[in-house]
Amino acid sequence: MPYPIHTLLIRTAHRQQNALRPALGELGLSTGQPKVLRCLAARGPCSQRELADRCDVDPAAICRLLDGMERSGLLERRPSKADRRTGEVHLTDQGRRALQAWEERCLDFETQMLEGFSEGEKQQLRDFLERAYRNVGGRP
Repeated sequence: MPYPIHTLLIRTAHRQQNALRPALGELGLSTGQPKVLRCLAARGPCSQRELADRCDVDPAAICRLLDGMERSGLLERRPSKADRRTGEVHLTDQGRRALQAWEERCLDFETQMLEGFSEGEKQQLRDFLERAYRNVGGRP
């Protein structure tokens, strides 16, 4: 009997996590930090609340995550120029370097995972996964 799609997604994600987990430690990152770095690199400075929303993380959890990242020099918090009551989270050069190294490791794994897929199949898989994510309330 073939595996259901939800099982295949979980098994694939689990293999990916196991393969990439050592890279987190080597790069001085912890779980959850790469998606914050990616969001900041893509969007620029964000409020803590916006980061929590975009990264699908509880606001209390994002606060703890950002505290650790700030201590590690991956990001810094600054007052917002537009609204003095809120702050903005900014990516540091060290954060950019860590993200670049992380993305290189992820791309190596992705290359292995998608070996034998045509470019059209890769795009189709990306489209399907983005649509499935949106269907469950996510924002790619």
